Amino acid sequence: MNAILINRLDRAFQLTFGLSQMMSASTLESRIKDVPSNSMGSQFWCIVGARQSYTRGIAAGGWQGFSCSLTPTQSKDPASIQASLRQTHDDAIAAVTNQELSDAQWQLVMDLWEHEVQHQGQLIRYFYASAIAFPTDFANRYNLAQLNVDG
Repeated sequence: MNAILINRLDRAFQLTFGLSQMMSASTLESRIKDVPSNSMGSQFWCIVGARQSYTRGIAAGGWQGFSCSLTPTQSKDPASIQASLRQTHDDAIAAVTNQELSDAQWQLVMDLWEHEVQHQGQLIRYFYASAIAFPTDFANRYNLAQLNVDG
């Protein structure tokens, strides 16, 4: 069963990375109009911070608190976000692969997966509100209608 959880976490990370590849500096600063929202860059900042924090907690055997290495400037830069997503992907998967984890550690793995997928749901709303096309694999995974962003 643990291999299934790791595969699901890996797939979620890959799907999030695909979303990041659709970002520009201007879209990272965009918000959903007429509703309380933070920027898309802030969404990715939280994803990176959660990956770092949960990975640290998994290694320690319990939650160690939240922190994120991305600066406010980096959360507006697609290349910085993508580099952090790649690194945190590799770090998290390494932390849970080929190791005997306690139930508490597996709970943190599940919390990380849940957090990642929850942000994907939020980003779906941002993408629709900003008329950004979804990566094909993301759209297929969640059966999303693509907007005609060319016209």
